[in-house]
Amino acid sequence: MEARTHLQLGSVLYHHTRNGDQARGHLEKAWLISQQIPQFEDVKFEAASLLSELYCQENSVDAAKPLLRKAIQISQQTPYWHCRLLFQLAQLHTLEKDLVSACDLLGVGAEYARVVGSEYTRALFLLSKGMLLLMERKLQEVHPLLTLCGQIVENWQGNPIQKESLRVFFLVLQVTHYLDAGQVKSVKPCLKQLQQCIQTISTLHDDEILPSNPADLFHWLPKEHMCVLVYLVTVMHSMQAGYLEKAQKYTDKALMQLEKLKMLDCSPILSSFQVILLEHIIMCRLVTGHKATALQEISQVCQLCQQSPRLFSNHAAQLHTLLGLYCISVNCMDNAEAQFTTALRLTTHQELWAFIVTNLASVYIREGNRHQELYSLLERINPDHNFPVSSHCLRAAAFYIRGLFSFFQGRYNEAKRFLRETLKMSNAEDLNRLTACSLVLLGHIFYVLGNHRESNNMVVPAMQLASKIPDMSVQLWSSALLRDLNKACGNAMDAHEAAQMHQNFSQQLLQDHIEACSLPEHNLITWTDGPPPVQFQAQNGPTTSLASLL
Repeated sequence: MEARTHLQLGSVLYHHTRNGDQARGHLEKAWLISQQIPQFEDVKFEAASLLSELYCQENSVDAAKPLLRKAIQISQQTPYWHCRLLFQLAQLHTLEKDLVSACDLLGVGAEYARVVGSEYTRALFLLSKGMLLLMERKLQEVHPLLTLCGQIVENWQGNPIQKESLRVFFLVLQVTHYLDAGQVKSVKPCLKQLQQCIQTISTLHDDEILPSNPADLFHWLPKEHMCVLVYLVTVMHSMQAGYLEKAQKYTDKALMQLEKLKMLDCSPILSSFQVILLEHIIMCRLVTGHKATALQEISQVCQLCQQSPRLFSNHAAQLHTLLGLYCISVNCMDNAEAQFTTALRLTTHQELWAFIVTNLASVYIREGNRHQELYSLLERINPDHNFPVSSHCLRAAAFYIRGLFSFFQGRYNEAKRFLRETLKMSNAEDLNRLTACSLVLLGHIFYVLGNHRESNNMVVPAMQLASKIPDMSVQLWSSALLRDLNKACGNAMDAHEAAQMHQNFSQQLLQDHIEACSLPEHNLITWTDGPPPVQFQAQNGPTTSLASLL
């Protein structure tokens, strides 16, 4: 009885006050006393679970680990607690970036769940392990594991909501695996299944009937969280494929849902979802010519990261990458270089590293006087030889960067070879933005070579695709080329129309440029160290060159 009282007091103090010392005292007593009393499992393991959570909050991870290990060791006759404590210790290792230990524990949990006859929880352990293997890029191990998970999920006959939530987990892993590999077209069947699956879940009612097997008493995510997650992967897909209006539509829906959820729920995963959504929509805004809005959203990500050190450590490299992309869009090349260099220092993620290096190479190409650094970068992302990541999209982008560099050096035949390679790859996976960029650059090359007919054959589809995306820079570039092409061919009416379009795009970009550079948040471009700055001083006006826009 005394142990239960200490547990109740410790639990109330832990959840509803800031009195950590008293909470710890009661929970430690509950854990100590309950170990000496047989058949007091619930009190014993709840005390261990809460106490280790409290230790982690106080940054005493080294005290939490042995406590959880001991609780796991003595809980083998209590399936629910044994599984829950295994999940908890695996999560602790994951937060410490020790994914190998976390994977081992999840493997132990999967085998234990199989032995106690819980295929549902076995699938949860295996899917969680698959998620960590994807994070570690252990693709050889991921494929057989996901195949096994698919079989378990399909064969399991139980609570419909639990079954569908397993399917959502499984399909989210498959979709993110495809998107990581830059396979935007190949992912479509999986993504469609996932969207149908979440619709099914939203029509099902939560049954209050508890599972007969105590090891089945787990939920992966609440229904509402799953809904936001499906919006999120849809946004990721739309952005990579270059359907930016669709990305905008789903981002709005997801952010609205998140705002509602955050009023009632302070789960840290919601802030993670919000940051990832904003990261994607910021990139869309920079493409569609809404730099001022993008900058305000970058500032919003900074504010979210200020509230959580863990969120900041997980997203610092992405934040500096976004600032680097913003700097390119307002022609602040020195700041872009500084932001990308900072991001490279902060990331261990291979795909992000390759993305940053590709963009940094584009900065050096524009600057025109950084050949040594540029050659060194291009060697590290050589698409013809030992490309560092398996992403189809990033490899296609690396060919484009090579083509751009060859174009600037006047090596037009070499540039055409690289750009045709990009086109082949981007067409295979519906990478619309890369297709549009490659077409307009090829059109420019043919124009320079005096082949007006071939140039027109490239620029017209580039313009159509850029309008569909919509990609403001490619529209600006295409309209200038169409103006010059029509002028050279003596088509005065078409030349005038293209000139008018070019003028309109220039004006829109110019106004947006001035608005963005006038915002106090524009000062973020100088931040390259430590946590995000809290305040921004207002500027008198834009300080950056507008020449690149016109």
